[in-house]
Amino acid sequence: MKFTALEIAEILNGKIDGDSSNEITSLNKIEESTKNSITFLGNKKYIPWIYKTKASMIIVSEDFKPTQNISATLIRVKDPYIAFVKLLHKFDDSSIKKSEIKDSAVISVSSKIGKNVSIGHFSCIGENVVIGKNVVILNNVNIDDGVTIGNNSIIYSGVTIYKNCIIGNNCILHSNSVIGSDGFGFAPDSSGKFQKVPQIGNVIIKDNVEIGASTTIDRATLGSTVINKGVKLDNLVQIGHNVVIGENTVMAAQCGIAGSTKIGKNCQIGGHVGMVGHITIGDNVKINGKACVFKSVKDNLIIKGSPAFEERAFNKSYVHFKNLDKYVKDIENLKKKK
Repeated sequence: MKFTALEIAEILNGKIDGDSSNEITSLNKIEESTKNSITFLGNKKYIPWIYKTKASMIIVSEDFKPTQNISATLIRVKDPYIAFVKLLHKFDDSSIKKSEIKDSAVISVSSKIGKNVSIGHFSCIGENVVIGKNVVILNNVNIDDGVTIGNNSIIYSGVTIYKNCIIGNNCILHSNSVIGSDGFGFAPDSSGKFQKVPQIGNVIIKDNVEIGASTTIDRATLGSTVINKGVKLDNLVQIGHNVVIGENTVMAAQCGIAGSTKIGKNCQIGGHVGMVGHITIGDNVKINGKACVFKSVKDNLIIKGSPAFEERAFNKSYVHFKNLDKYVKDIENLKKKK
């Protein structure tokens, strides 16, 4: 692909500072850019690179003021990072969106397949499945009976979707994710043996959700486990039965959310966070990586630690945590003086 600075500015609704006829053919990081590539300045720590990068164009913020000469053409926008993401979509030449159903795919006659659907080798579609238009299902995918998949969704190789689960429009399920496996439900009987509790609910994934590779979302015991619009789950995340995750919440890798916990909208959850079951996390909550959350959290808080508590209180307490050895020695010395 080849774009001029004028075309880039039109795509990004930006303003040109420099040669509008300059051309680019690739995108790159600011420290690795070469001639005819475009990069962006999204973090102040990379400002020194803007004066030595070999990029032909650089996306910068509207208020960026250079202190040295810059040979590259600048494209000024409100948010350089979001603008660069928009360009990444332009340059994405993914070839998976093709309308073709392979002969080796197994599709029940009772299922309804929309227009322009692609189904890869050895994928199996169960009975009474409904698949919307422009859906891409890659190789070795298993979709059980009664599943519904909305328009324009992409299901990567190795995904398993259990019976009666619902996937919305414009969703992406990455390889080997499992949607709708049994929740971890067992009840001890009088002899102490654990009896399995049937999990007869489903999983509902709403529109514009992305599920990372090898992430598992358990079906509800009763009712539904719900992943609301715009949620983004990283790889290797475990969502327990009857969990509800609010709109536009993001969750990094290796998080584990126990059953029946409710997470609000617009939350940011770092990697390796664990949550006990039956708690409520408010809206706009930020949870630092490796935190263990044992109780409900109010709206708009930032928490960290294990057990997790409010960030400012944690930081004050940490001063004492790291000096604990000194405090013990001081106490021992005081005892000796008695």
